Amino acid sequence: MTAAASPSYASGSTRITPEIALEARWFPEDPQFEQQFDGVQAGVIFSGDLRWRSDDRASRVRVEPYLRLDSQDSQRSYFDIREASWTHRRGDWELLAGVGQVFWGVAESRNVVDIINQFDSVEDFDQEEKLGQPMLRLGRRFDRGSLEAYYLPYFREQRLPGESGRLRVDPVVETGNPDFERDGDEWAGDLALRYALTMGRFDIGLHGFHGTSREALFVPDLEEERFTTLYQERSQIGIDAQYTHGPWLLKAEAVAADVSGDRFLSSVYGFEYTFFGVTGSSTDIGVIVEHLYDDRDSVKSPITLFQDDLFLGLRVTPNDAQDTELLAGGFVDTETSAVIASIEFTRRIASSMLFEAELRYFNDSDGPLVAFFEDDSNILFRLTHYF
Repeated sequence: MTAAASPSYASGSTRITPEIALEARWFPEDPQFEQQFDGVQAGVIFSGDLRWRSDDRASRVRVEPYLRLDSQDSQRSYFDIREASWTHRRGDWELLAGVGQVFWGVAESRNVVDIINQFDSVEDFDQEEKLGQPMLRLGRRFDRGSLEAYYLPYFREQRLPGESGRLRVDPVVETGNPDFERDGDEWAGDLALRYALTMGRFDIGLHGFHGTSREALFVPDLEEERFTTLYQERSQIGIDAQYTHGPWLLKAEAVAADVSGDRFLSSVYGFEYTFFGVTGSSTDIGVIVEHLYDDRDSVKSPITLFQDDLFLGLRVTPNDAQDTELLAGGFVDTETSAVIASIEFTRRIASSMLFEAELRYFNDSDGPLVAFFEDDSNILFRLTHYF
């Protein structure tokens, strides 16, 4: 969820900020598959943020629980710990232990380099929400950048919609009993290393990863008429880079990956150009253009929507006291002409409430995945109160 300025209860170096959100998602079209619900999907979310900092500022603790209750899909009712970490800093060194969230990348449409956390696929289609990841992270700062090493002892399985849920494939994917390619299964352990640096107008990140792929390969179970999941071994190296010059942001991400012997390249590159103070007002308008590419073998590796796609977006920021923002964008598949479009609107109400609205549209398509969602265009409304 989008953060908003909010009051909090403070005691010394401890800050607690609870929040509750009510939401409704309306699917105007009849479901494509017999078991799926029809109409409105309501939900309530209880979450919050607890932060503690030692008097010498060397140690920090952060805890962020997350509870969702859903009216239609049992797979969408669950509890997770998004964050539960202890961080200690000494000089240029920093150690984090616990459950955390890590974001890598610069692109707007998709972040191919973002590999540490498992995406929470029942929250939304756009892979912006993540499950908490158990980790040890050791970092060191240098004059021009920073180096971080990660050990991820436990793997988190994807959360996927259930049989009654929308935005799912058919037949339904069975979760809770995945297969793993690596010895040790979910306890096999992953390793990652990332170096980030700034050179003039350039911000650059380089990384390597070896472990279990966050994407699941769907394996047909003909007897049970379901898909089961296989999580494969994955190694990758990648780069993300951003060049900033006035109203221009030039962005690029690329990953060379090996998943069970299938070697492929994933990339996204493009630009964002911002028109500041349009027509003499305080409103800024950004134009976003990005190209997405992925040449994996869809039989050997998990299938992807973004093999050769163009993303076009528009960001409108009035820069008002309510932090209003509108983001409209869409993916166009250059091979199948499939379209996935969305409009996202956020606006703060007073100092303690945030209103969000989102429209997501899928067109009719013969594409490998979009065809499952062609009747799942929907409108979401969410109201969040920060205590």
